[in-house]
Amino acid sequence: MTTTNDKRTELWEKIKDIRVAMLTSVGEDGRLYSRPMYTQQAEREDGLWFFTAKSSAKSQQVTRHEEVNVSYVDPDKSVYVSVAGSAHIIDDATKERELWNPMNKAFFEGVDDPELVLLHVEPERAEYWDAPSGKMRQLFNMAKAAVGARHRDAGKNEKIDLG
Repeated sequence: MTTTNDKRTELWEKIKDIRVAMLTSVGEDGRLYSRPMYTQQAEREDGLWFFTAKSSAKSQQVTRHEEVNVSYVDPDKSVYVSVAGSAHIIDDATKERELWNPMNKAFFEGVDDPELVLLHVEPERAEYWDAPSGKMRQLFNMAKAAVGARHRDAGKNEKIDLG
């Protein structure tokens, strides 16, 4: 029998090597806004961590409306993941130092940049689609579907309650 913890482990295994995600938040106007974010850390127990600027629109958005969605895609492995949860802006110098890496110099002056804060997402639920791998297999399945054959090998779709 598969437990929730097993499902969480499977989910984190799917996203652990996908560094860039699309973060969607709700703007002041009620519209959805998405932007690419570099995942600093994705852990079962600790959630998702991203760096952002304190004065950025996304920081203001998640401060007003904490519900967000984070999407991960690995087209080479045909893995698609959507994680919904609550986001918070955290200014924690110790955690910032722990997660800092040289890639972040492209966006911030350094780990002591006064604009540097963390955007933490506490996942509440997730869904993933794990399609059959291999380009030839995918093309074959699409061709079968195009000529009216039932498409039976669409891959795996799983919904996970992480709350």
